[in-house]
Amino acid sequence: MINAFAVSNYRSLKEVVSPLANLNVVTGPNGCGKSNLYKALRLLAEAAKGNLISSIAREGGLDYTFWAGPETLTSEMRSGRAPVQGTARKKHTRLRLGFAGEEFGYAISLGMPSPQGFAGYQEPSMFQFDPEIKRECIWVGDVCRPSSCLIDREGPVVRVRSGRSWEVYSAHLNSHDSILNEISDPVAVPEVHAVRQTIRNWRFYDQFRTDPQSIIRTPQIGTRTPVLDHDGHSLVAALRTIHEIGDREALYDAIEDAFPGATIGFEADAGNRFVLQFLQDGLLRPLNQAELSDGTLRYLLLVAALLTPRPPSLLVLNEPETSLHPDLLPALGRLIIRAARETQVWVVSHAPRLVATLEANNDCNSIALNKDLGETVIVDQGLLDAPPWHWAD
Repeated sequence: MINAFAVSNYRSLKEVVSPLANLNVVTGPNGCGKSNLYKALRLLAEAAKGNLISSIAREGGLDYTFWAGPETLTSEMRSGRAPVQGTARKKHTRLRLGFAGEEFGYAISLGMPSPQGFAGYQEPSMFQFDPEIKRECIWVGDVCRPSSCLIDREGPVVRVRSGRSWEVYSAHLNSHDSILNEISDPVAVPEVHAVRQTIRNWRFYDQFRTDPQSIIRTPQIGTRTPVLDHDGHSLVAALRTIHEIGDREALYDAIEDAFPGATIGFEADAGNRFVLQFLQDGLLRPLNQAELSDGTLRYLLLVAALLTPRPPSLLVLNEPETSLHPDLLPALGRLIIRAARETQVWVVSHAPRLVATLEANNDCNSIALNKDLGETVIVDQGLLDAPPWHWAD
């Protein structure tokens, strides 16, 4: 389980260290930074897949992801006694992402490269705006400190702790590649392997496409599907897999909870394409996936994601209430609470009924965000309330 997630200098997240529990809900008004916190976690996940730099490029480049305010917001600025204004920066601008887990912690720091030409030429590189990985660390315990750090990458040099000393594992690592993607020896560096596998096991569900042209609404070839794909195309096969090898009772209870008197069935045509049957009281025939409303189809997608027979280490839902009728939100909340028994769950939502259902659970960690002079802050989090955290650079 992740105990803390930290972000520095990413859009409105100037410096956020959030505590995490098994069930977490991120709330707050529009524009407070909920989506930025979600995107920051996704960026961290991309590091383990080798897609971090390209993901930043899709956001417009590293310069456009940096916190746009001054390096320091003084008490006079916050109180309104002085205007908000920038000063000469004392530190290099860095985008930092990290987490502290039950076994290991991990952090990565990115910055802009120094202007330079390429080998043998004075002409500057056209890739001079590609961000570079300046520092990466893996440690044991809550906080990264010299005594707890196990892997320390600074620029192209990767050092590995060996007893009380350090050994250079690699001196020429590409500045654009994470150690999670470039180092794969589970014997020599088992910590890198463990962190990479942990992050790759995170699962994200954002916006499912449920419009009339969505492929979800057409019959698909059915294969056993213990994990719903991120775009939901394997919905019917995923539901059938839960029926056969998952928690069948929970599947039908979740549908009954949201649609009293309704249930689902399955059939396959001669080409083994799966068709969903949605049966409701008062109808003379079942409805298939092409006939269901956006809200009903989206709820079934969330059922398939949350009742997966192969739970991830972390399941993240971004605004799952989209297209759902408010009356469905308490049932969705109960389904999320049930899923949190098997896996760590992170929900980003601004739907009051869903948030209220989750917060009614005693184990729910509610993270309320707000804006202060453009900076996202966790409401009522004082210095002693935040988890311990220290950036290596």
